[in-house]
Amino acid sequence: MRFVDEYRDPDAAAEVATAIGRITTRPWTIMEVCGGQTHAIVRFGIDQLLPKEITLVHGPGCPVCVTPVALIDAAIDIASRENVVFCSFGDMLRVPGSSRDLLAVKALGGDVRIVYSPLDALALARRQPANQVVFFAVGFETTAPANAMAVYRAKREGVDNFSIVVAHVLVPPAMASILASPGNRVQGFLAAGHVCAVMGYTEYEPLARRFGVPIVVTGFEPLDVLQGVYLCVKQLEEGRAEVENQYARAVRREGNVQAQAMVQEIFEVAGRTWRGIGDIPGSGLALRERYASYDALQRFPFREPTLSPETECIAGEILLGGKTPTDCPAFGARCTPERPLGAPMVSSEGACAAYYRYRGRSAPTRV
Repeated sequence: MRFVDEYRDPDAAAEVATAIGRITTRPWTIMEVCGGQTHAIVRFGIDQLLPKEITLVHGPGCPVCVTPVALIDAAIDIASRENVVFCSFGDMLRVPGSSRDLLAVKALGGDVRIVYSPLDALALARRQPANQVVFFAVGFETTAPANAMAVYRAKREGVDNFSIVVAHVLVPPAMASILASPGNRVQGFLAAGHVCAVMGYTEYEPLARRFGVPIVVTGFEPLDVLQGVYLCVKQLEEGRAEVENQYARAVRREGNVQAQAMVQEIFEVAGRTWRGIGDIPGSGLALRERYASYDALQRFPFREPTLSPETECIAGEILLGGKTPTDCPAFGARCTPERPLGAPMVSSEGACAAYYRYRGRSAPTRV
């Protein structure tokens, strides 16, 4: 295949769905760990094509959604200061903190800008030496190389008015946390193809062996997801627990070695709090000591609020696959993209945003 429409061919999708039905003999629960895959599943009704024995659940595959309130509040505090230009991807502007969001800061006169790359923020710092330019470095391993490159260049070029708020999270520790939880019902995973394009999939092999679950590296188009499900179900039915690569057109086992080297130069593994989930050891990145001067949280000290506001949002249960967005009583009523109670309704990769956009308030059905 060469074109996107070939990966969305309904006849080809129906054939794969039929093939999944032929090999399925018992119920299986499979989790995708990528917001892009979640949106494809909901948008194209992939879950509705599958046999009733197959349940797809949505995991913590949206880095915007799992960025903790404390970091949002810190970003809001920094963006509200004089002589600060705060740069971010657009998704982050509507994510609620304790009392407001970054868009509210912008409305009140803060210099908050949407950029498309951390290198855009670095270029802005070069042009405005009198201002402090801060970039909100959010994402899984996918965006870490570009953020690392921005810090690397800033240090090499002596751009001292540039810094980043690090909010990187790592996928394998989150998967291990889900599998080790007492209420876990996930029996197989569709791993995020873009993460594996950077990191490869050797990190997933110990997980498959330790927990006895198949993990299939999967792309983002309908046929990708269906093929990923087929490979995962085939392993489950055969009693295997291996890592397979459906997304071979973009992913190699070793990943992008050069990108990994840049990440390792700038960042080190650290603990991270996931919004709605809690602390997961070794699940984040932090700047290494030699680059600590580019840490915006050190440059702009911030006192975290002692209490977070209560909310109806059940994001944690949704992110762990325990519930779907339509299980939330606030969904589509008190929580909408215009007035979100939680991050999954805001982000372009959020599960709630996907259900709201493609299915309205109706609960998913099966055929």
